[in-house]
Amino acid sequence: MRIDRLELVSFRNYTTLAADFDGRCNVIFGENAQGKTNLLEAVYYLSCGKSLRARNDREMIRFGDEAASLTATVQARDREFRVRAELFRGRRRKLSVNGVAASSGAALSRVYHTVFFSPEDLMLIREGAAARRRFMDGALCQLRPRYAEALASYTRAYEHKTRILRDAEDHPDLLNALPEFNAQLVHLGAVLIHYRAQFAQALSRYAAAHHRECSGGREQLDICYQTVSTVTDPLAEPGQIARQLQAHMDAHQAAERASRLCLSGPHKDDLAVSIDGREARQYASQGQTRTAALAMKLAEREIYYHAAGEYPVLLLDDVLSELDPRRQEFVLNRIEGGQVFITCCEDDRLPQMLGGNVFHVEQGTVR
Repeated sequence: MRIDRLELVSFRNYTTLAADFDGRCNVIFGENAQGKTNLLEAVYYLSCGKSLRARNDREMIRFGDEAASLTATVQARDREFRVRAELFRGRRRKLSVNGVAASSGAALSRVYHTVFFSPEDLMLIREGAAARRRFMDGALCQLRPRYAEALASYTRAYEHKTRILRDAEDHPDLLNALPEFNAQLVHLGAVLIHYRAQFAQALSRYAAAHHRECSGGREQLDICYQTVSTVTDPLAEPGQIARQLQAHMDAHQAAERASRLCLSGPHKDDLAVSIDGREARQYASQGQTRTAALAMKLAEREIYYHAAGEYPVLLLDDVLSELDPRRQEFVLNRIEGGQVFITCCEDDRLPQMLGGNVFHVEQGTVR
């Protein structure tokens, strides 16, 4: 998978952009706040219809403009695709692939995948469970379009149930709608758990190998998927998981109404990360947690490769500057075989090491 050309109009701080990229390495350098990350954001958005930074599409439209467009020419599966997104302030966006309208970002994910790696990801182990759920969700929404649809539906049902529980004291009749939303959450939650368990299993295998190599064979990384306590086998078929989810939800009905909170479901899932049998979040050093985070992001790339037969486009947003020389070398030695975009503040030796092109970004212009 590779991006041959990217065209932007009124996106973030870009008035217009038309850039052709190398199929191997593209180093994008410049001072802070010039548009380097915005360029990577555009590549990521066109792979899944989502932004890692914006709360809504309006935030990505250039200040003072009413609309923006993003277009990428992509090579994947020995075919050329033209992926396009049009964003508007006052109405819904338009997505298309080769001129055919796409109803959701899931259609974009069927064209190409990206792995986005930022300095914040180095804190993946230290942060709370929500960060690791976002990591799983971001990967799976690209990898499995059905997962993206199930997650969106689950989120809507969860929000409806939360409002019912919150307002039920003043409006008791709202509780009549709870069984419908509980049934949706059980069905959709089982789908999420099924896919997350498969992802976590592959993640643990590939990440352990990367971590072992980066640590010189001295450390063993383990990743364990944690979900609702009544689910005895997260890898089971969704039907079996749904029955066990239902049992958990039934047992927590009174507690949910008393607390006015949704207490049962995969919205509290986590990945338990340990190094040599000790919980990494609590006991690992900063260097160990960074190595573990690196291993997890590289494992994400491997999962995509084994699922699609091609490496995803790798987006490294100023990550290397946060790493010591040993970890820098570890990353650079493992990103061959696919296209990579690397942002940094200075033009350095990366092109000589990896081959490819160098782009200078300044005030929303690229040369």
